[in-house]
Amino acid sequence: MTLYPTDRTALFIDGANLYSAARSLNVDLDFRKLVTSFRERAVLVRAYYYTAVIEGEEFSPIRPLVDWLGYNGFSVVTKPVKRFTDAQGHTRTKGNMDIEIAVDMIEMAPHLDHMVLFSGDGDFRRLVQAVQARGVRVTVVSTMKSQPPMIADELRRQADDYIDLSDRIGEWTRPRSPAPATSVRTFDKDEE
Repeated sequence: MTLYPTDRTALFIDGANLYSAARSLNVDLDFRKLVTSFRERAVLVRAYYYTAVIEGEEFSPIRPLVDWLGYNGFSVVTKPVKRFTDAQGHTRTKGNMDIEIAVDMIEMAPHLDHMVLFSGDGDFRRLVQAVQARGVRVTVVSTMKSQPPMIADELRRQADDYIDLSDRIGEWTRPRSPAPATSVRTFDKDEE
């Protein structure tokens, strides 16, 4: 990753996508280490974290992380998970944050030299292209070293630089704790 000390940089973290990539590598992200790593290499203007949350539940497993990130300098963007019943009568949930990420990246483009997108979602290829046309370099972070790979080939090819999360184990992560009795669920796209 080519970062210059004077680069005005922002992080855009697709929470559900990054969680899946880290889980596939059997690691947990250490967000303090991650943000420190970028502050040491560039001028970190903002670190966004995007996630859908379940409203109305007494305890949400994602809430402690969202609260910690908010108290530690991240700009946390959330929206409620939507529940609906499909044609077969199955209850489904939806919590896609793609539009929020796209709007923020386009709005921030005039103020930045470098954006780091933590997602492997191929839907972001056109967004990355649009941001690059505004003169901003884009690095994408995900992983190809999982089965299946978490990074869409078209997104990786569009980016100015690509970082495989597995190459940053230890720098941005910590080993996963034994599985708790309840697991953290994040919502992206359509899930059952």
